Amino acid sequence: MKFTLSWLKEHLDTTASVDEITEALTDLGLEVEGVENPAERLAAFTIGKVLKAEKHPDADKLRVCTVLTDEGESQIICGAPNAREGITVVIAKPGTYVPGIDTTIQVGKIRGIESFGMMCSEREMELSEEHDGIIELASGEVGQSFTDWLAENDPAKVDPVIEIAITPNRPDALGVEGIARDLAARGLGTLKPLTPVTVAGSFPCPISVTIEDSAKDGCPVFYGRVIKGVKNGPSPQWLQDRLKAIGLRPISFLVDVTNFFTFDRNRPLHVFDADKVQGNLRVHAAEGGETLEALDERTYTMEPGMILISADSGPESLGGVMGGEPTGVSDETVNVFLEAAYFDPIRTAYTGRGLKINSDARYRFERGIDPASAQPGIEAATRMILDIAGGEASEVVVAGETPDVSRAYKLDTDRVVSLVGMEIPADEQRATLEALGFTLEGDMAHVPSWRPDVMGEADLVEEVARVASLTKLKGQPMPRPQAGVPAPILSPMQKREQIARRTVAELGYNECVTYSFIDKAAAELFGGGDDATMLANPISSEMSHMRPQLLPGLLQAAARNQARGFADLALFEVGAAFQGGEPEEQHTQITGLLVGRSGPKDVHGASRPVDIFDAKADAEAVLSAIGAPAKMQILRGAEEWWHPGRHGKLCLGPKKVLGVFGEIHPKVLAELGVKGPAVGFTLYPSEIPLPRSKGSGRPALKLNDLQAVERDFAFVVDADVAALDLVNAAAGADKALIEEVRVFDEFIGGSLGEGKKSLAITVRLQPSDATLKEKDIEAVGAKIVEKVTKATGGTLRG
Repeated sequence: MKFTLSWLKEHLDTTASVDEITEALTDLGLEVEGVENPAERLAAFTIGKVLKAEKHPDADKLRVCTVLTDEGESQIICGAPNAREGITVVIAKPGTYVPGIDTTIQVGKIRGIESFGMMCSEREMELSEEHDGIIELASGEVGQSFTDWLAENDPAKVDPVIEIAITPNRPDALGVEGIARDLAARGLGTLKPLTPVTVAGSFPCPISVTIEDSAKDGCPVFYGRVIKGVKNGPSPQWLQDRLKAIGLRPISFLVDVTNFFTFDRNRPLHVFDADKVQGNLRVHAAEGGETLEALDERTYTMEPGMILISADSGPESLGGVMGGEPTGVSDETVNVFLEAAYFDPIRTAYTGRGLKINSDARYRFERGIDPASAQPGIEAATRMILDIAGGEASEVVVAGETPDVSRAYKLDTDRVVSLVGMEIPADEQRATLEALGFTLEGDMAHVPSWRPDVMGEADLVEEVARVASLTKLKGQPMPRPQAGVPAPILSPMQKREQIARRTVAELGYNECVTYSFIDKAAAELFGGGDDATMLANPISSEMSHMRPQLLPGLLQAAARNQARGFADLALFEVGAAFQGGEPEEQHTQITGLLVGRSGPKDVHGASRPVDIFDAKADAEAVLSAIGAPAKMQILRGAEEWWHPGRHGKLCLGPKKVLGVFGEIHPKVLAELGVKGPAVGFTLYPSEIPLPRSKGSGRPALKLNDLQAVERDFAFVVDADVAALDLVNAAAGADKALIEEVRVFDEFIGGSLGEGKKSLAITVRLQPSDATLKEKDIEAVGAKIVEKVTKATGGTLRG
């Protein structure tokens, strides 16, 4: 929505500056998108007088002019045909930016003679398209600012143009009058009341109008009258200037009148050439298939239900959207039929979208104009036509009735505090609503007909707060029920999720947020896909079931990335998985996925395919960060989507599983289109025991100043013996003294024979009371050999 400052002042008596107005508009919810101020663009131009104009010695069409400026006499070369001695001109001195030619004037030489500036035409200053010669002013003093001269002699050319964005709920602001009303309510001036206009008809209207039953919902009321003997032609200059300023092209006075009221009062109108209308008019719903040649010179085919205004010869106008070319006015028009009607917003939007027609009328009708504006609109437009184009008006014909949109809501002045958080005196609230056009009777506020967006008590509060300015809203701390430090807001599980996210991200993973819905085939790969987790109304066939694990979503994301050339991936997600349709069958998982290589290819061999131990290390790091015990068992027997021989369950016992890590089964990778290797982990934070102490403090750090001792052992065991069994047996030899047991070598074959292997371990002994002696070390070593032999059947390798 565009309008000029002078146009606004036709409705608002104000002395506010452009900056004050634009700031208030944005604060009121009518966001200013731009301000075009010609005075700022032309501020550097001044007035000068040509003292002498002589022919250029080397160019027939150039003149060397001596121009008197505020800085004295200057020499300017000019090629305009009207450059001559004695005229008053507009000067652009060196350093002045000329917008029409997008150039900053500099001192230069033209055919060997220096020129110190420029004398400008109207097009060069973007005042008009006139460029046949330089500007000749009838008045003005040398050195006077050209913008000051324009403000006194041609103010329309320096009239600021303001453009605002209109939200769909504020159709009243699509007219300058509505904008002025908001500013007046804010206190930036006084709204000028419109003088009611009534034009008495001097003869019966020769064209009657009827609204058929099929169209009463789409066009409840229709006003019309004939004005005969008008003289159409160019509009007055003031009207042309206003329309040009907001980007509209003046066409002819009768058309420009309708455009003026569309933007001035948000009252779309239409004029028919009455001599081209055959018979009477009827408003009806299209049956489908009718055609209309519209004013945009395109022919449209109607769909059933669209509102048409037809004469005996067929459709003449598309209600609320656009008129027809056959009955359009021209310079030869002498008798017109003026229309002012109300069209239903939904039906108008349906019509405009169906035919793909965009017009100012449609834009307004589909947002909801004032239903009560038809009668005053046709009277005001009639008065303007008679005053400027002459003629004689008929009586007004009315079809249908103005829709009753009256409604009232209780004004509770105390609700501003509870809903908005602002304290506004009750008297100020009532005054604000009255300034916006509401009528107050006791505690009931009657909504004006031009505000279709006000539909309840809360909307009244919004209007009051909007006008008072939400910038006055001050932040206040939430009340605390008791003194002291407030209790933690996050639950232990929420804290674990937060810590897990940070930890996995620190390990180099990228977080994903995948859909909770997956396709049935993928769900079945991970133990789901049954009826209990099937959606009743899925978005698509690829989102038919709730996910039983987070892994399928990550694997599908990996496949999409690999298809786009990203082979090496580290992805993770923290979210819910679903084993059934009941709330208790939902639990949180922390899942990570590594695909490809550990890094880019390297000449030194640092890059390698990811393996199970990468997943194990990362899983243990996350479990440690969220509070899992340091000593866990690693067992086999995880679900079938893990590689049967390359995975492990992190447990606190056979039934207490904290997580799983390992390679993804090759069949699963093939089904989901992922190119391996691919390893991952899934952790269950809810299975980790909560700490017994609820305090936030850490235990004291215990340091030992006694020397630790490490001893290596190699055992020959059966090939099917798990290394973990051997490590656990060695660690149990002396739990007080043995700090760590670690496997550092495995050997198969050679002299060991078939079915045997050698496992080498390092045992770290950490005394706490006294330094270990050789006999103490040998005693522990003997216990280790005894424990391992008993647990695994292995023997110490010689």
